Amino acid sequence: MRNLYLALLKYKDHLIFLIAVTLSFSLLLKNDTPDVLIVRGKFSDYFSFISSPFAWVKSMTQLQGETQLLRDKNIQLTLEMEAMLIAQGENNELRDLLGFKRESKLKLLAARVINMGASSNLTSITLDIGSDHGVMVNQPVLVPEGVIGKTVVVGEKSATVQIIKDGNYRLSVRIMPSGNAGILQYIAQDYCEVRELQKNSTISVGDKVVTSGFSQIYPENLPVGEVIEVVDERGSFQTVAKVRIRPNLGALLNVFIVIEEIDEVD
Repeated sequence: MRNLYLALLKYKDHLIFLIAVTLSFSLLLKNDTPDVLIVRGKFSDYFSFISSPFAWVKSMTQLQGETQLLRDKNIQLTLEMEAMLIAQGENNELRDLLGFKRESKLKLLAARVINMGASSNLTSITLDIGSDHGVMVNQPVLVPEGVIGKTVVVGEKSATVQIIKDGNYRLSVRIMPSGNAGILQYIAQDYCEVRELQKNSTISVGDKVVTSGFSQIYPENLPVGEVIEVVDERGSFQTVAKVRIRPNLGALLNVFIVIEEIDEVD
């Protein structure tokens, strides 16, 4: 208490000045005379000038926060839209597969692709069904657009399929409507070549390519692709047909394994 009293005595002049200034401002602000109003206006201008940078910083901070919120919302909406498009695409694909299976004259077993390129020495896909489901080695695998390969390794719960893109894959095909038969081999980027066609074969761009039925693996007339170019090789006794295969081999999700042909009943 004594220290407080000594401090007040020591700084009494400052304290009295502070009180006087406070009272003066208080009385000045309560006064509505024209001169006082001018002083108030000047004071408001100075205060506004000093405060404007702080207000600008505050508004920029708020704007940055709102911008980040909008970015987050935009990303969220984009991901939701992408998920909906993917779901719609899968739904359409499954609808097409169901219709294909219903109309097909083959006994088909539906499977889902769970891996691509599982083998280092084989271009392949892995399916989620195996011998427990009736799958065996050397069964054709296809989608509604056409043949994609055959089963080569079968486990109890999974199966490995050698697809057309494999360098060692060969498929006996027939070009319609001429009926000329040859051997199809993959080249690159969903393009194949059909060789061993007769030199005088009547083949045109746009002709359909189907399985020939000569193989014990593939039933006849399964779709494969269409002719995009016919090449007559000089000094050769054969014609080469370049073919675009129909299935998109890089986007396989669901496929069918052909178990057996269904005999037609008259």
